[in-house]
Amino acid sequence: MKEYKVVIIGSGNVAEAFATALSKSANRVVQVYARNRERGEKLAAIAACSWCCDPSQIEIADIYLLCVSDRAIAEVASALTLPADAIIAHTAGCGTLEMLPKTARRAIIYPFQTFSAGRSVDFSKIFLFIEAEDEATHNEATEFAKSITQNVRTADASLREKIHLTGVLTSNFVNNMYATAAEVITEAGLDFDVIAPIIAETAAKAIDSRNPSNVQTGPAVRGDIQTLERHRRLIGSNSLLRKMYDIISENIWRIKETSKR
Repeated sequence: MKEYKVVIIGSGNVAEAFATALSKSANRVVQVYARNRERGEKLAAIAACSWCCDPSQIEIADIYLLCVSDRAIAEVASALTLPADAIIAHTAGCGTLEMLPKTARRAIIYPFQTFSAGRSVDFSKIFLFIEAEDEATHNEATEFAKSITQNVRTADASLREKIHLTGVLTSNFVNNMYATAAEVITEAGLDFDVIAPIIAETAAKAIDSRNPSNVQTGPAVRGDIQTLERHRRLIGSNSLLRKMYDIISENIWRIKETSKR
């Protein structure tokens, strides 16, 4: 398998995750380009490479991995001068190929995972979704991705947006429910540790079942109106939480009824 020379562009959570993963692969990160000096130097230390903040000092590489926010892709990419035979790939779930300059071979390498600074993620267990402007670029981007994980799939912009939506639902929204539950349990005078085991078991059951609706529990799926009403009274004047409770309870019931058809 080819050893790819990679320049990581950006210094956020995704850039850190790729720097860590690539440092353990057969590839070589030759440079980190980032505007934030502290973060850029940290990532360069992880990848054992140089760091720069001047686009004119970016080194020659095979792949330029653009790990910046969706809204910054076009601006950052337009400032780069890259070899015509190199691949420039952004990592955004909702971004398009058109955000990248035509001066290099364009691709998207989207990692389907949630990333946080300081947390190690095993890339061999996550999926990378590839899109490219032509077959040759797609094949090379796929080969590069498979040097990190064997879970590599093709996904155009339409499919990738749907994948991204499921990520928001399963990670961002669910984590917000954890945060909301933490507020309630804290107000009751207990610690977050009380709910940690139920979080772990719920996630484990959903994964093991491969169909979370099959392991749904609680008053909504049972149609337990009395318990639902007790909870509504406990919520009291918190109209936002009441609305969330009602909508999610309704959706739990809807999925149950739909599954019967």
